[in-house]
Amino acid sequence: MSVSPLIWIITVLVIIGLLAFDYIFHVRKAHIPTLREAAVWSAIYLGIALVFGVILWFFTPGHEMGTEYFAGYITEKALSVDNLFVFLVIMSAFRVPREDQQKVLLFGITFAIIARTGMIAGGAAIIDNFSWAFYFFGLILLLTAGNMLKPEDDDKDEANNFVIRIAKKLLPTTDHYDGDKLFTHVDGQRMMTPMLLVMVAIGGTDILFALDSIPAIFGLTQNTYIVFTATVFSLLGLRQLYFLIDGLLDRLVYLSYGLAAILAFIGVKLILHALHENELPFINDGQPVPVVEVTTTLSLSVIIGILAFTIVASLTSRRGRAKAAVSSARRDADSYLQMTYTSFEEERERIFRRMLENEQTIANLPPKYQDLLEERDQKPLTELLREAHLVADKRSADREKGVRTDTSPEGLELAAIRAAGDADSTAQDAALGADTNPGSRGSHEPDAPADVDGQRNHP
Repeated sequence: MSVSPLIWIITVLVIIGLLAFDYIFHVRKAHIPTLREAAVWSAIYLGIALVFGVILWFFTPGHEMGTEYFAGYITEKALSVDNLFVFLVIMSAFRVPREDQQKVLLFGITFAIIARTGMIAGGAAIIDNFSWAFYFFGLILLLTAGNMLKPEDDDKDEANNFVIRIAKKLLPTTDHYDGDKLFTHVDGQRMMTPMLLVMVAIGGTDILFALDSIPAIFGLTQNTYIVFTATVFSLLGLRQLYFLIDGLLDRLVYLSYGLAAILAFIGVKLILHALHENELPFINDGQPVPVVEVTTTLSLSVIIGILAFTIVASLTSRRGRAKAAVSSARRDADSYLQMTYTSFEEERERIFRRMLENEQTIANLPPKYQDLLEERDQKPLTELLREAHLVADKRSADREKGVRTDTSPEGLELAAIRAAGDADSTAQDAALGADTNPGSRGSHEPDAPADVDGQRNHP
């Protein structure tokens, strides 16, 4: 079913309006969204997507466009949630302040919409002119599904990709953020900030994500309007969803397996469709092959079933809970160590409290899950947690004294904290030795009281 140019124009204007609203009213002023804010706006964007699908369902013959839209939307939404894992890794690697993460995510969403719109137009042109493209798309999805089933590579550095390495070599870059500015001045020289680099990193990964998401949705429908709207509506609201399910992401340990099954299913569906439309001379002498084609209704049912099973299995898995606690504790400890007094106080405390909760979960893990605590080529989790507690103790002590010692961009120096702790221990040992030596001083001589600046008051 074709869509009139007027409908296209109205749809594009609505999408631009939603993005502009986000930029003007949500991310212009840096802040950390509350759980309520994230939940309300996630529900609003989800409601918009669902209402749009219902309209298509009731106002198209045989509900065909509505069924195709929901199948495409659910698939793209699931893939976009999986993408949040990578966004989380990138922002953790760049140590993006929590209050600035909204702007980074919104940039990534905008870039993804622009990039995927171009890919949708290119994919539609290829499909219209080359029926063999379905073989190619199907093969891409099968290969992607296979890669998702491979064990995770501990050496994989999502943030240190080729574009970032080139940018750092060619352009002067500062190591520190200047609010949410993309450029800053250091000693009179204009330099890039990490904010620009993290946006480049997320934009680059968005292009890679599109290589499987676009073929996947073309495997469900060849209606360009449905492909476009399902893709865009799955991306809108992703920023709010990130903050809403933060902490739950690590619990979805089997999501990659579910997505692999979905992509493999759509890949097979594409190849069957390609065989049905076959024009390649070396396959059945260039004639269509009589094969069973998978209906869109069946596709929608399979996708929903796989996702439901995957989510339930992830949330009820004991190993999943253990892995989530370990991953979250590692990430929180690392984030806490990098925070300075320029960070929001409540955010530091929130992260530290969550780290403590995960520590308690980890302490109660059965021995068979202890292998999760150590990751190859990474600092042992126990050492990372110990360092976080050292910094927390130091901050607490400084707060009681009314002083601040972590106002530098690097935060508190662990080496200095350890040195101070060793010195205190040495002093305590020496004092204990002196107290037990009657000749050193009067054994009952009291200490002179101290004044506010630490000097002894003598009578």
